[in-house]
Amino acid sequence: MRIGIFTDTYTPFINGVTTSILMLKKGLEKKGHTVYIVTVNPDNLHYQIEENGKVIRIPGIPIGIYDYRLTGIYPLKAINIIKKWNLDIIHCQTEFGIGTFARIISKQFKIPLVHTYHTMYEDYVHYITKGYFNKSSKKLVEYLTLFYCDKTITELVVPTKKAYELFKDKYKVDRNVYIVPTGIEVERFYLENHKKLNITKKRQELGLSKDDFIILFVGRIASEKNVELLLTSMKDIVEECPKAKLLIIGDGPDLPKYKNYVNKHNLDKYIKFTGKVPWDQIPEYYLISDIFTTASTSETQGLTVIEAMAASLPVVCINDESFIDTVINDLNGKIFKNKKEYKKAVCELYHNPKLTQKLSKQARISAELHSANQFATSILEVYKIAIKNYPKTNIPLVEKIRKAFKKDDKEGDNHE
Repeated sequence: MRIGIFTDTYTPFINGVTTSILMLKKGLEKKGHTVYIVTVNPDNLHYQIEENGKVIRIPGIPIGIYDYRLTGIYPLKAINIIKKWNLDIIHCQTEFGIGTFARIISKQFKIPLVHTYHTMYEDYVHYITKGYFNKSSKKLVEYLTLFYCDKTITELVVPTKKAYELFKDKYKVDRNVYIVPTGIEVERFYLENHKKLNITKKRQELGLSKDDFIILFVGRIASEKNVELLLTSMKDIVEECPKAKLLIIGDGPDLPKYKNYVNKHNLDKYIKFTGKVPWDQIPEYYLISDIFTTASTSETQGLTVIEAMAASLPVVCINDESFIDTVINDLNGKIFKNKKEYKKAVCELYHNPKLTQKLSKQARISAELHSANQFATSILEVYKIAIKNYPKTNIPLVEKIRKAFKKDDKEGDNHE
C-alpha cells in the first residue's frame, strides 16, 4: 500500500503528534508498505525534498504558537510531486493548513482520507482569545472540528475513549469512530538498551544525588498541562519526603513564570528545570528517575505516560479519561483527584520501595501493549475499511477509461 501522511508537525519538532507519526511510519514500513510524508518546512519559505523523495516540506509562516507554521492550502509544486506518488490512502494528522491541503488532494485525486484527531482544541482556546469570548470561541471550535473531522473525511480515528466520547456524546456525530491508541517504540526506553548510561553521573550533571527520589514530568510547560499542581505540592511533599526532587523536562510559555515561583518560594533545591531536551536524549531522563507524574487534563492520550512505563516507571497521574485505560491504580501506578491525594500517592511510593518496585515491573509489561507494530496493525484495518467504503462513483475518470479498455480487450479476445 502507498500511504500519504499529511501533518503540520514533524521532525525535528518533537511532540506527541510527531511521535505518533514516526511510530506509525516505522510500523507500516516494517510491514512492507511505502509511506510518504507531506509536512511544513520549519526553517524557511522554501520547498524541501528529503528521504529520496518520500518527504516533502512545504513553505510555511510562523503563527506565534510554539513552533507551528501555517502553509498555503494549494501549493502547486507539492501537488505535482504527490500526483506521482499514486497514493492508495491519505492519513491526515491535522485539521488546518496541511490538513486542508490533504482534503483538497483527496477530492482532486479521488483518494480515501483517514483522519486522526489528536488535539482537544477547547483546552487551547485561551491562547487565541486571551480570556475574552471563550464561550463563543469554543462553539466556533466545535463547528470547525465537526467540519474537518466529520464532513470532509472517509474514516475518523481517535487515540482514546475520551476523544471518542467528545465526538459521540458531546458533538453527536453519526459516523464510525475508531479508537486506536498511539504506539511508541517501547524498546527505546528499556534500560538494557542504554548500556552506556551512567545513572549516577547523569544525576550529578543535573545537581541530583544517587539517593534522591526523582519525580519526573515531561511535556510542554503550559497552563493546560497543570504543572502548577506539581510545583505547589512540592513544599508539602518534601516535609515528609526530604529526598524527593521534581525534575521537569520541556519548554513552553509558562516556564519563566514557574521558575519565578520556584525562586520566590526557595524551592530551587527540590525542583529542577532542564528546558527543551533533544529527542534522542529523552529516554535517559526517564531511566534516571524513580516515578513519573502528570496532572494534565488536556491530553487525548498522553504518550509520555507510555514512555515512562516502558522505562519501568510507576505513573502517578490525575484521574482523567486519557490515562485511566493505561494506568491502573495499584497495578502499574497511582491515580489521584486532588493535591492531597497526589501528595499521599507520592509519599507512599517514597516510603515503600517494595511497592514501587512491584508497580515498576507491571508498568513495563503494560507498555508492551503499545508497540509500534500493534499500532500499525490497527491503523491498517482502518485503511482497509476506508478503501472498501469509499464511494465507487469517486473512481477517477482515467481509472474508469482504463477499466473500459480492459473490458473491451477481453471482449475482443472472446470474439477471435
